[in-house]
Amino acid sequence: MTPIKTLMTATVAASLTVTAFTAQARDFRLGLVTPQPHVWTQEAEGFAETLAERSGGEHSVSIFPAQQLGDEAQMVQQLQAGSLDMAFLTLAEISNRIPDFGALYAPFLVEDIDQAAALLRSGAATDLLEAMPAQAGLVGVGYGMAGMRQILSREPIESADDLSGLKVRITPFDPIRDFYVAAGAAPTPLPLPAVYDALANGQVDAIDMDYDSIRLLKFYEQADNLVIANHMMFPMVAVVSGRVWAQLDNEDRELIRSAMAEHADNVMTHFQEHHEAWGEELRRQDITVTEVGREFFAGAIADWEAIWAPKAPSLTRLRETAAELAE
Repeated sequence: MTPIKTLMTATVAASLTVTAFTAQARDFRLGLVTPQPHVWTQEAEGFAETLAERSGGEHSVSIFPAQQLGDEAQMVQQLQAGSLDMAFLTLAEISNRIPDFGALYAPFLVEDIDQAAALLRSGAATDLLEAMPAQAGLVGVGYGMAGMRQILSREPIESADDLSGLKVRITPFDPIRDFYVAAGAAPTPLPLPAVYDALANGQVDAIDMDYDSIRLLKFYEQADNLVIANHMMFPMVAVVSGRVWAQLDNEDRELIRSAMAEHADNVMTHFQEHHEAWGEELRRQDITVTEVGREFFAGAIADWEAIWAPKAPSLTRLRETAAELAE
């Protein structure tokens, strides 16, 4: 072989080697509904940094917060099509597609934020993720959360009767809708960015929300009555498109799974560490605070159970696990 041919052969071989090495390199796209300052978005950005570091710069992640890619229903469709790679989602949209996930929204399933986190880290909860590829076209890699749910209202809520006919903003999913219907309210689905103005102009009378979002987005400026109920936990799930997952080799799958699950769990830890302080911060605002318990919603809980126990068979195991964690 002539020197020129030898050089050309070596050059082509080197080119093929580089191509093979970079064939799996990707800039993944991750969508969220939360704004940039929110802890979900912060941990999504942390995940991007971790993945880039652990992959030696081979992979990167572009973060799209605040519904830049659409609402959660639209993002799920994009994930199923493979046009979106990853997302941090509330379990709301997943429960609309896989009713068994609705069990995690059972009213008063857990007593406090620490029990909620422990339940989401348990096998009873993580086993639910196994249904996602076949039933939703997604791969769930781990849970986070958005704290415990409270009610913030424009007018005082002093008894369950005060919920009658009240337009309560909810995240659009069936378990929470059914809870407020059972309580006599008028659940009103609205995207998070629309909530502040909806409270200001009277489009809604109250909102179902966690401490962090109430304080971070200053919803208390438009509604000055806080009912502390801790009536539901609000899980988040970190997911990868099933189509995208199928294109990854085992090494990249494990790399993504471990890094993504780690940062989703960081979200849970963050809520555990700050839940009490956020509640105290809200109590210091110029608002009226009322604390209620399970008995406040007794009738609504029974009606919710009648609807969801047949649709969410995992509810029994989750309740048993929650009871064990409370001991």
